[in-house]
Amino acid sequence: MTNDDNHLPTSASKGAAIDAFLDDLNKTPVPFAGGRGGRLLFAMDATASREPTWDMAAQIQGEMFEATRDIGGLAVQLAFFRGFGEFKVTGWLSSAQDIHRLMSKVFCLAGETQVEKVLKHARNEATRSAVRAVVYVGDCFEENIDHVGQVAGELGLLGVPVFVFHEGFDAHAERAFRHIAKLSGGAYARFDAGSAEMLKKLLGAVAVFAAGGRGALDAYAKVQGGDILRITEQMRGGGQ
Repeated sequence: MTNDDNHLPTSASKGAAIDAFLDDLNKTPVPFAGGRGGRLLFAMDATASREPTWDMAAQIQGEMFEATRDIGGLAVQLAFFRGFGEFKVTGWLSSAQDIHRLMSKVFCLAGETQVEKVLKHARNEATRSAVRAVVYVGDCFEENIDHVGQVAGELGLLGVPVFVFHEGFDAHAERAFRHIAKLSGGAYARFDAGSAEMLKKLLGAVAVFAAGGRGALDAYAKVQGGDILRITEQMRGGGQ
């Protein structure tokens, strides 16, 4: 992955990415009525290639709680993999401070991806604790896409969409991530080290959507205004 200007997406392409992502989100069934809180599994690749943007992702993840606090809140389970088969999950957390505290203790470590393990865990959690959505942040893919796709499809049958945020420009990873999003009924978006604001907006949209559905998202947008309002206006027309 490179960060030189020749490989960064243009402002126009970032806008197109938001539009495409929200179009997919707009087609996703609303998980449940607002006011009761939601559960979202936030999974991250913590292998060595992710180290440069780990702190940025941790900060943005914490801000997801703020976006949902007034509509019943959001419970998040953090999952990450790294190193030689290491895969860890937290309990369900509803405090941004707790997430920051835990993530500040995590460091990236070289290893292969374990996306299939993430999705299998999400599938199992969905049957136990009513997970409403999965967010996955990663930059590469080193597994059998047919095997991973099978689990993504099972999540789709359970009504648990996977929203994949792809860091960088790896074409093989993009293909795999798009399959995962489509099979689960979720959505795909790309970001890079210069896209913190775009990632924040998209994650906020998913968080509010997971916590309270379309109505809660519209209400949140009216309070926030600006970019958030414009984003949610693009999402209208996909149900209540």
